[in-house]
Amino acid sequence: MPSHEQLSELLDPETTVLLTVECQQGVVGPDSALPELAKEARSSGALANVARLVAAAHANGVQVVHAIAERRPDGRGANRNARLFRVVEGLPVQQLSGTSAVRVAAPIEVSEEDFVVRRLHGLSPIQGTDVDPLLRNLGCRTLVVTGVSANVAIPNAVFDAVNRGYTAVVPTDAIAGVPSDYTPAMIRNTLALVATLTTTADLLACLNRRRRG
Repeated sequence: MPSHEQLSELLDPETTVLLTVECQQGVVGPDSALPELAKEARSSGALANVARLVAAAHANGVQVVHAIAERRPDGRGANRNARLFRVVEGLPVQQLSGTSAVRVAAPIEVSEEDFVVRRLHGLSPIQGTDVDPLLRNLGCRTLVVTGVSANVAIPNAVFDAVNRGYTAVVPTDAIAGVPSDYTPAMIRNTLALVATLTTTADLLACLNRRRRG
């Protein structure tokens, strides 16, 4: 884990963006299409920690981007080239455009300054979406990655961020996947190699210390 000084250097509000990944009602809400993942995101405290980080970002002038996965009702343009996509097509709750399933889930609050970026295809919140050009236009250098799932979208986001030259910061208690013991193993064996790992408490301490300063 980085020291407070090292983390504080990375978290300049002018060049830092907080990304929430698939923290939407149809994924982590009470009527989720993926109830096991939703339960883990809530019971682990990950979703609550994302909400705390979003609130702190709003209070400290850090840009927030919410990455949402959705499908057109007719399914046009969606991937069908992996088993995961075919499983999603058969779920009882579809992440359909315009429905409550693609709204950011409580307790996360969305401000007028936030960006909500929707993707209709693929596995990554960055590749093939508006996220990367938005980050560049915002002058982003450090991307804080939070949300779900540690199985697929989170590592995709971290790899894509690093490949595009951003410094990826991952608060390990603000991401979740299934089963519960998979997330720490993935963090230890994969994300630790490419991202700066920290905790929600340390991120909040750095942000709040900057505001007091």
